[in-house]
Amino acid sequence: MTDLVSFTVRPISPAEHLDHVRSRRSVSFLQTPAWGGVKTEWRSESLGWFAGERLVGAALVLHRPVPRLGQSLAYLPWGPDIDWAGGLTVWFPPMVSYLRSQGAFAIRVAPPVPTDTWDAAQVKAGIADPDVVRLTDVTGSAQKVGTEVTRYLRDAGWIPQSPEDGFGAGQPQFTYEIPLRHPDGTARSEDDVLKGMNQLWRRNIKKAAKAGVEVTTSTGGEDLKAFHDLYVHTAERDHFTPRPLAYFEKMFATLSTEDHPATGEQRIRLYLARHEGDLVAATIYVRVGTHAWYVYGASSTEKRDVRGSNALQWAMIRDSLTAGCDVYDLRGITPTLSADDPHVGLIQFKVGTGGRAVKYVGEWDLPLRPLVYRAFDLYMRRRSRQSGSSR
Repeated sequence: MTDLVSFTVRPISPAEHLDHVRSRRSVSFLQTPAWGGVKTEWRSESLGWFAGERLVGAALVLHRPVPRLGQSLAYLPWGPDIDWAGGLTVWFPPMVSYLRSQGAFAIRVAPPVPTDTWDAAQVKAGIADPDVVRLTDVTGSAQKVGTEVTRYLRDAGWIPQSPEDGFGAGQPQFTYEIPLRHPDGTARSEDDVLKGMNQLWRRNIKKAAKAGVEVTTSTGGEDLKAFHDLYVHTAERDHFTPRPLAYFEKMFATLSTEDHPATGEQRIRLYLARHEGDLVAATIYVRVGTHAWYVYGASSTEKRDVRGSNALQWAMIRDSLTAGCDVYDLRGITPTLSADDPHVGLIQFKVGTGGRAVKYVGEWDLPLRPLVYRAFDLYMRRRSRQSGSSR
């Protein structure tokens, strides 16, 4: 794109939005029209960028209203879906103008654009080095587009929201991903992906198979209730607040409406690992085109030795390879590499799969009505402190 191009932004129907998503290699599942139906506490709308009458970009916008003010925060999780390498001076102004006209007091974006990556060997070396405290202390591979996007946002008055631990009120800034294609674009084989894992992961996958762990898939129903029971058990053990069963029922019912009738692609799927009839682990898997995500997981405290969680991860990776995916995404990590930090176990578990750690641009806010924005920001900070955690 060049500065000679001008776009207009206007609402599009969910059907138009879904058609656009299907025309893309992939977008985040948080930028699909169905995701707006999951987040019922927000008002959602689909926006399109048009060059003349041609739809060239799209976004799901979630509006969170401020009571009695008639104004809202406009949030684009992992979005918008635009050409981030094409110069934001032509993409962002019409979006800002439209959302301002709709009563937004601020806009929050979370660009799906990496700024840095670290391969598994670099992460392992950082964990082993007592002088390294954070992932960003390790020299990784800088990503040009991410650097340019960050510079544009800062120069245009946007305010970064991502905290030190990498988890904000919305999306994690750091993730762990397994590339499923070689740099030349050819697909990796199962053997190649297995060879990229560490010895412990390979041994645990074999151990699960030898123990007779059976992995099945499901689209919900009674299996979803079984997942949720195990998820609540996991929450009690690991000290986090679980979501209610109704949330997951809504998630499956809504995202399943985007299953592709022609290709058979399922948007969301439940994976269950059983050993001698006992449910020992369960996960939720989401796919949009060539990108697959591990979204939620649960495991039993008993029978940990049969390695049901490893069996599930391997099943999801294999299915992603079969589907021709580019990436299997293990989602958020914290950037800590210190042995004293309790969160380091999360990255140690994920780095065993091979793959790479990725730092994204993060979440940024543009205040349009500064007084309302400051009041909202203060309210959200107080609420976060009262709840003890935003995750």
